[in-house]
Amino acid sequence: MEKIAIIGGGASGCFAGIQIAEFSKHKSDIFIFEKSKEPLAKVKISGGGRCNVTHHLFDPEILSQRYPRGEKELRWAFETFQPKDTIEWFRRHGVELKVEEDGRMFPVTNESSTIIDCFLGVLDQLKVKLKTDKTVSSVYYDATQSQGKFELRFADETSMRFDRLVIATGSNRKVWGWMEALGHKVISPVPSLFTLAITNSDITSLAGLSVPSAKIRILPKGKPQIGALLITHWGFSGPSALRLSAWEARSLFEVDYKTDIEINWLGDKSMEEIESLLYDIKNKFQATKILNQKPPEIPTRLWEWFLIHTKIPSDKKWVDISKNEIRKMAEILSKSKFQMVAKGIFKDEFVTAGGISRKDINFKTMQSKLISELYFVGEVIDIDGITGGFNFQNAWTTATIAAGHIAKGSI
Repeated sequence: MEKIAIIGGGASGCFAGIQIAEFSKHKSDIFIFEKSKEPLAKVKISGGGRCNVTHHLFDPEILSQRYPRGEKELRWAFETFQPKDTIEWFRRHGVELKVEEDGRMFPVTNESSTIIDCFLGVLDQLKVKLKTDKTVSSVYYDATQSQGKFELRFADETSMRFDRLVIATGSNRKVWGWMEALGHKVISPVPSLFTLAITNSDITSLAGLSVPSAKIRILPKGKPQIGALLITHWGFSGPSALRLSAWEARSLFEVDYKTDIEINWLGDKSMEEIESLLYDIKNKFQATKILNQKPPEIPTRLWEWFLIHTKIPSDKKWVDISKNEIRKMAEILSKSKFQMVAKGIFKDEFVTAGGISRKDINFKTMQSKLISELYFVGEVIDIDGITGGFNFQNAWTTATIAAGHIAKGSI
């Protein structure tokens, strides 16, 4: 009987253990080692405690574009296992998922415990041995051994040998160190998915206000991101800000999160298009005070903030607005500038850009290119997605691919 070890009892580790057992035609002895007392900790807290399982996006090419790092590799991995397969897997195991307006998918119960209970029940049913509060202190590999090439030593001074090893530890510097010692390259980790803290602006007094589709970028040449934008007590959050933090994770790290950012509050509309929009309002509502008539996407208090900062009196009527004032208003709507000084936190996600180099992994099998019996799944790899269920989908996909290869190769 082949002995298989999985280090990490999170999403990718537990799913890998289940899938290996489900795929295997021959019985394998599967162990999952989790250092904490409770497995699936990130599943428990993700999505505000509801667990954002995946995203309702079924085109592998478009889906892969949601990953700032890993797009090329996942493009083909999603041909093997994608959100449609995730939905079907959970349905077969008694968990129905629902899709929300923004495409995120959750269990219909709105409880992450539904996902956890499902996993724990299936692991138990398949007799996969989940060992919690079991810390791996070191990993040794001996290619000369015909059986048990991997020796795992534990904090309780015990040890075990295994034929295959799956690394599913997420962002873990100690584990990355072990893998470097075995010859793998590790892309230095930096934070991803965080909010943007700003300074020298009173816009934070409008905390709680949001716009449905803003375009945000770092200056001078950052890649713009579009989505809902939320004003907070410290700066900006919401999908567009979080996407920016993911796509610019390394750029922001390199400048110590101190840079200028630019916001177009009306998304893809150009300054010229916004000017035209303002002229339309002027023509239709000439006798109306400017404060009382605005683009519908802009909250009233934010509109008032724009008027204050362009020094346009709020009681002025649209008919009296000058060409220069229209230009000033179009400019602040399309090119508001703010000074970012730090990264905040995003409580629902803990994502790192960095990890085992993708070049060291065969994405058809998730095997190490250096050690054929070694596999990597989930966020331990230099792969990360934007918010919306994409990081969990990476976990399900890579775990399934690894499991499929391990199961076929089982003794």
